[in-house]
Amino acid sequence: MRPRVLTSPNSSVRGKALRLHGTIARDIGVRIVSGRIAPGRVLNGEIEASERLQVSRTAYREAVRILAAKGLIESRPKLGTRVSEPRHWHLLDPDVISWIFSATPDARLLSGLFELRTMVEPAAAALAARRRAAEHLQAMRRALDTMAARSLAVEAGQQADCAFHTALLEASGNPFLASLTSGVAAAVTWTTIFKQRKRPLPRDPLPDHERVYEAVAARDPAAAHAAMAELVRLALLDTTGDGPVSSRAARRSKRRSGGSPRPHRRG
Repeated sequence: MRPRVLTSPNSSVRGKALRLHGTIARDIGVRIVSGRIAPGRVLNGEIEASERLQVSRTAYREAVRILAAKGLIESRPKLGTRVSEPRHWHLLDPDVISWIFSATPDARLLSGLFELRTMVEPAAAALAARRRAAEHLQAMRRALDTMAARSLAVEAGQQADCAFHTALLEASGNPFLASLTSGVAAAVTWTTIFKQRKRPLPRDPLPDHERVYEAVAARDPAAAHAAMAELVRLALLDTTGDGPVSSRAARRSKRRSGGSPRPHRRG
């Protein structure tokens, strides 16, 4: 006979409440990072907000705590709950990154995210080329094989992409760089999803990852740095729609419309 599983009679209620305050936090968080709720604005009081949203005061209170923990809001006695200035936001928090990419991200935030990646990931790749161990290479190779088999159009491929970047940061041997893993992984995942919001991926980024792997495997720090810098550069172009494939398509369209003459070919 199968053992009986004992559960609290209120467990389903608590689970629903957990999902509810997470949903409330996400909805408010998306409005904050998108600029629809401006920094400095005072949020509605707990009673008013819970009545407007038709949720319990407890659920709203928990949502506010989530947002405060991520630096998006701050509560002060007699001043109420205000939206924080962006410099206080925990921008590498995976939830905050997902909220940024839930709609078209603010151009300044998108640029800043890729600037950070440009500073961090090539340096991490160079260190990984010096310090990597066999298990790091194995993890990167498994990730690449999964990406090749499944593609980045599906969740399994996206998770493998995260695993590749995670293994690379860990291979750097720098605990401070490794501590950025969750933020970088979230950035990689959500930019990949964002790229495909209206059309398939404009190009296959797997060869870019392969070049990074080969340089790390060869213990070539300069090549690893250059390969990762190029990977991030192309990822930015793909995300903004200015990548090589998009640019060529735009030029072809312009030529077809008569906007630019075709170059004369010599016989």
